[in-house]
Amino acid sequence: MNSKYYVAVITAFSIWGFFSVVLKSLDAFTAFDILSYRTLGSVMIMLFVTLVLRPKALKTNLNLFKTLGKLDKRRIIVVNILSGLFLALNWYIYIYVMNNVSVSATSLAYLLCPILTMVLAYLILKEKLFKLQWVAVVLSLVGCLVLSLGNLTDLFYSMIIALSYALYLVLQRKNQELDRFLVLTCQVFFAVVFLLPFIISYDSPNEKTPFFYGMLALIAVVFTIIPMFLNIYALRGLNSSVVGVFIYLNPLINFVLAIFYFGEEISLLEAICYILIVISIVVFNFSAIKNRINRRRAAHI
Repeated sequence: MNSKYYVAVITAFSIWGFFSVVLKSLDAFTAFDILSYRTLGSVMIMLFVTLVLRPKALKTNLNLFKTLGKLDKRRIIVVNILSGLFLALNWYIYIYVMNNVSVSATSLAYLLCPILTMVLAYLILKEKLFKLQWVAVVLSLVGCLVLSLGNLTDLFYSMIIALSYALYLVLQRKNQELDRFLVLTCQVFFAVVFLLPFIISYDSPNEKTPFFYGMLALIAVVFTIIPMFLNIYALRGLNSSVVGVFIYLNPLINFVLAIFYFGEEISLLEAICYILIVISIVVFNFSAIKNRINRRRAAHI
């Protein structure tokens, strides 16, 4: 089993699960304040690492890129530009919804995201899903739909957040040739390019404090660069559908934090829905692991 890839993806989404704690401490600032400093801070750190600390890796990958055919070059450029666009869209809407709509809407987004990722991977990448995995998809879909009852606004925002990140994940399976950190640096750079006209013209109503800058440095490194790198690293060894299902760790951690940290009241119906989703995770991964073991046994016969 590719245990290192599983460790990477579990770590990435576990880190993101605690992102709401940091964001809530910045709810006095606008979503665009947080987004602009997050993206600019992240890209500056990543460019420094790439240009100053990893020049050999940069040179090696540039030489590798030159050896590729025209179609492969075009595909890599288009995929990374689109990845930057989806990242910019996902980050902005997530922060806006977290601070202006509701925490539950962001949780619902990352409940919907694995379903969309699995279905898109099946339709676009032709990744195979076993029967039990389709059962897991249905179970999680039922849980999400019940959670969204009576909250159509939340569902609308959740769908945009979920779809933008699901498309990003699926694109990374077509983006495997170059160094992972370099690829991520390019994607964050393109995200900044898309956001730059808005950043320049934006007149912030908030005065920035040392606390704000400190928290944004934390967000850039711990909640952006590290989990994003672990995420695309995991996609080297795992299918998009497998990585997608681990997105459930994010809202499940949010669910626990909502009860024990934020002191929010959770209804019995919500608890049942989350239990359904946990069952779907177990079913999905049990099916994948069982089929992998069976293939290995067959190979040794």
